[in-house]
Amino acid sequence: MLPMVNKGLSQKNEKNDIRQDGNAPHFNYDGNKINFISLGCPRNLVDSEVMLGILLKAGYEVAPTLEEADYLVINTCGFLEASRQESMDTVRQTLEQKKKSAKLIVTGCMVQTHSDQLSQLFPEIDYLLGSGDVEGILNAVQSTTKGKNISSARSYLEAGEVPRRLSTPKHFAYLKIAEGCRKRCSYCVIPTIKGPLKSKNKEQILNEFNLLLNQEVTEIILIAQDLGDYGRDLGHSKLTALIDLLKSMLAIDKKFWLRLLYLYPDEITDELIEIVKSDSRICPYLDMPIQHINNEVLKAMRRTTSKEDIISIITKLRKQIPDISIRTSLIVGFPGETEAQFEELVKFVQDYPLDNVGIFKFSREPGSHAYDLPNQIPDEVKEERYHRLMQVQKKVVKKHLKKMIGKIIPVVIEGYHPETNLLMIGRHRGQCPDIDGQVLINDGRKVKAFGKIYQVEITEIADYDLVGAVV
Repeated sequence: MLPMVNKGLSQKNEKNDIRQDGNAPHFNYDGNKINFISLGCPRNLVDSEVMLGILLKAGYEVAPTLEEADYLVINTCGFLEASRQESMDTVRQTLEQKKKSAKLIVTGCMVQTHSDQLSQLFPEIDYLLGSGDVEGILNAVQSTTKGKNISSARSYLEAGEVPRRLSTPKHFAYLKIAEGCRKRCSYCVIPTIKGPLKSKNKEQILNEFNLLLNQEVTEIILIAQDLGDYGRDLGHSKLTALIDLLKSMLAIDKKFWLRLLYLYPDEITDELIEIVKSDSRICPYLDMPIQHINNEVLKAMRRTTSKEDIISIITKLRKQIPDISIRTSLIVGFPGETEAQFEELVKFVQDYPLDNVGIFKFSREPGSHAYDLPNQIPDEVKEERYHRLMQVQKKVVKKHLKKMIGKIIPVVIEGYHPETNLLMIGRHRGQCPDIDGQVLINDGRKVKAFGKIYQVEITEIADYDLVGAVV
């Protein structure tokens, strides 16, 4: 269960085009403006950036607004019922807002698993493209008839000279090193949606990593469904490929922030902790999905860790990396979860404070093992437990953030606040884009450029955010 992002993609300047030939798009037609909407996780966003790059290289241009687009591409998420509902709502709204002559292409995970439903609900869709068929986007856009391309490939890993156009601010980017999943958690259908684990080879990853650095990207976020399993489909034992990759990245003599999403508790070894400690360029930040703390619930979830293991690794991380920020995700209302087991989860959140917690209500997904488990929890109980745990976590975060007041920390200043130019927004190393809190800058007189790191003194807190001044 992972954080989700919703991105409307915009065109960046040429230096953000990840490809090896260095040539800018050279075709220019009328009626060729495209608009992308990317739903779901950062891995989806990378796929959208690849599709955007392919179309820009072929001469298409980015439409400033949905209403101006000649072609609209929605990259859907199909992970949870809520994700599918968001995807359908987005398709519906896009059909209502687009100009009559505009063509709509829908792609991504929901297309892979629910294409018939989409076709029935929205016959106005011009083309359906499977989640593993990213490189078919040009054919989809240029098709003169309604159509679809949904192959057996369930996920996509760009390789070689396939273009990619970054949609993130120029100072950070996601680098996808693997797709699919080899775990079989009982509540999750990602292996069904995305297929088995597929890892990129090390050489390709390092090539992309260097291209990003050469484009002055200063924060690179490594993403996969599970970073700890990277390379295991290529014959490597657990963590050896990831650790070797990290060492090769850190051997590059350049300044950058390197962030790791996502690592499970049983994958955080002493060797990995030593690497994080050894180089300040690796952000002291771990997204460590836990899901629950009660051993019976963890076993029913088919998780490979126990309450004792989770507490042990959190304690070790806090001791060895004092400034570490730990993010996790938790599920309430899993089938059979008793009130006592839920209270155990509440107590855990209070006793072992975590910096950021995403809380989800159990979603009964067809095809998952948990779908048929007995003792399904009523929706109203899930809702009540969700809000109760959210309130507890909010108090925990407030208490934790107060400890930051008076400290001076490095912050990347990202731009003006969306609601007022009197404030700027930024992030410290313990805050991941899109999913965590931010640093609100109420005195940015010394800021000369966005995307750069400044020293900020924290003066107060505002809900999940910090407030400070550049010193």
